[in-house]
Amino acid sequence: MRASLKVKPSLALIKRMIHKNISIIVAIAQNFAIGKNNDLLFHLPTDLKRFKQITSGHAMIMGRNTLLSLPKWPLPNRRHIVITDKTDDRFEGCEVVFSIDEAIEKVKNEDEVFIIGGGMIYRQFFPVAGKLYLTLVHKDFEADTFFPEINYSEWEELAREDLHDEKNGFDYSYLDLKRK
Repeated sequence: MRASLKVKPSLALIKRMIHKNISIIVAIAQNFAIGKNNDLLFHLPTDLKRFKQITSGHAMIMGRNTLLSLPKWPLPNRRHIVITDKTDDRFEGCEVVFSIDEAIEKVKNEDEVFIIGGGMIYRQFFPVAGKLYLTLVHKDFEADTFFPEINYSEWEELAREDLHDEKNGFDYSYLDLKRK
């Protein structure tokens, strides 16, 4: 019996696979936690306004559970592409696809596309995303869904804003990062 050989792609190959028009937008805790029980871990009104401002006028790619967790959908002035493995899924005002490749094909001519979750979708798109709009809460949270660990040396910081939320009592930062 032969042992299987796992080949790690070279950095050059990974860089060729990067889609410069694919951006991830996510709010994470310092322990990379993003959700629990299909819900957000914290409520930051300024972050929701930032999300609306950044994604407005663009396509968004998400998993079915992320769509279903939205209080109301489709969100105005945005194209919704939902990845699902349920062939009967149809969501009014949304385009349904059944793979990451199919989603990428649908947005290949877009200037910028936003990946908005959930955890499995983030994990699959993270290696090929060219940009990251990160809200980093400087606190650990208990969670059941996590964002992939970020190696910050692979990213160039384009912008940073450090803030404090009085209501929640924690600090957080907005980081705009571009893959090197």
